[in-house]
Amino acid sequence: MVPVHIIGAGLAGSEAAWQLARRGVAVRLSEMRPHVTTPAHHTGWCAELVCSNSLRSDDPMRNAVGLLHQEMRQLGSLVMSAADAHRTPAGGALATDREAFAAFITRQLENHPNIRLIREEVTSLPADGLTLIASGPLTSDPLASALEGIVGANRLYFYDALAPIVHLESIDFTRAWKQSRYDKGSADYINCPLDREQYQAFVAALASGVEVPCRPFEKPVFFEGCLPIEVMAKRGLDTLRFGPMKPVGLRDPNRGNATPHAVVQLRQDNAQGSLWNMVGFQTKLTWPEQKRIFRTIPGLENAEFARLGAIHRNTFLNGPLLLDDHLRLRARPDLFFAGQITGVEGYVESAACGLLVGIFLAHLVRTGQLPEPPPAETAHGALLRHATHGNSENYQPMNVTFGLFPPLEAGCRKSDRKAALAQRAMQKLSQWSDVYANFALT
Repeated sequence: MVPVHIIGAGLAGSEAAWQLARRGVAVRLSEMRPHVTTPAHHTGWCAELVCSNSLRSDDPMRNAVGLLHQEMRQLGSLVMSAADAHRTPAGGALATDREAFAAFITRQLENHPNIRLIREEVTSLPADGLTLIASGPLTSDPLASALEGIVGANRLYFYDALAPIVHLESIDFTRAWKQSRYDKGSADYINCPLDREQYQAFVAALASGVEVPCRPFEKPVFFEGCLPIEVMAKRGLDTLRFGPMKPVGLRDPNRGNATPHAVVQLRQDNAQGSLWNMVGFQTKLTWPEQKRIFRTIPGLENAEFARLGAIHRNTFLNGPLLLDDHLRLRARPDLFFAGQITGVEGYVESAACGLLVGIFLAHLVRTGQLPEPPPAETAHGALLRHATHGNSENYQPMNVTFGLFPPLEAGCRKSDRKAALAQRAMQKLSQWSDVYANFALT
């Protein structure tokens, strides 16, 4: 059997290799570390956790990432086995001893008879054979250049400017309203008004907010069309009023149709309309500062954030434009992708992505056919749909969130919504797993 070649033994590549191997498929797993390292890594371990040692909430009934944990356990995840085996105290979160975690995964991969772990840098794409690229957000320059040659330089992004995303249900519409500027087209934006005093206080808070310092491997060049909101605030009191917070063409129906002094606009971010992006609010403020400052905006006092803003280096593909439903490159069906290079964000999401592609590839090798993707109602399916059916015109990395899930039927109380989504997801995953995941396991 010709082995599947996996490039990158991070969380996604390690998980994919494990899923293939336990289904009897030979794997060649290429990892350039420790011979060639990155500014973020410190060891040669597979699946090294480069920043936090937390895999975030472990509560499946309240948090989408906790649900993703549970689904991964059900599907036999190596990453979750390692995290559970080396868990450290962290309240309701799943934190792990990072060195023991990575060492455990490395030993499991090295000792599996179906996996050949090779310490080598891959600088070009294989000409043929099934290949999974799981090289992560710090893909080496030679491999990134090789990818550019296939997908085009304008479809492989190197700096990631993220604006916060807000859950629709947490917006106060006694203060906010829907309207497009000058009433052009339909009312596609949510508008949050600020009077002069509120605006001046907001600008001052932005200008003095605590920012995340750049790490050595994060040296973004700020383009004029994509400046951090706090950088604009420091350029002058009225800079934002003539930029992303301009009020022209808008009338506040809650205040006698008056034109506000300034406006924060939110744009729909998913097909269901449950998530809304704060337009022009990419930022390097710390997450606590973002929550504190952005909740002073009228209408967002109780905002629940599906994602907070960031600007950092992150090599990722425009997945909805380039990848099919199985994370396979449309232009080259022998190339699959998994992990953060597909535009999923976070340790757990990367590993889950690798888990899925491992199952997909195992099916393809063993049966000659790809399986059905998991239902969109599952955490895995919701994440997969983001990576393959998101907005290709403004595609950005995303953590798993309940806002990505298809809505429930009418009648579910808001307080019960997350638990109901989780219960539906686990039922759907069990049905899918029985047909597509529980095969040829050793």
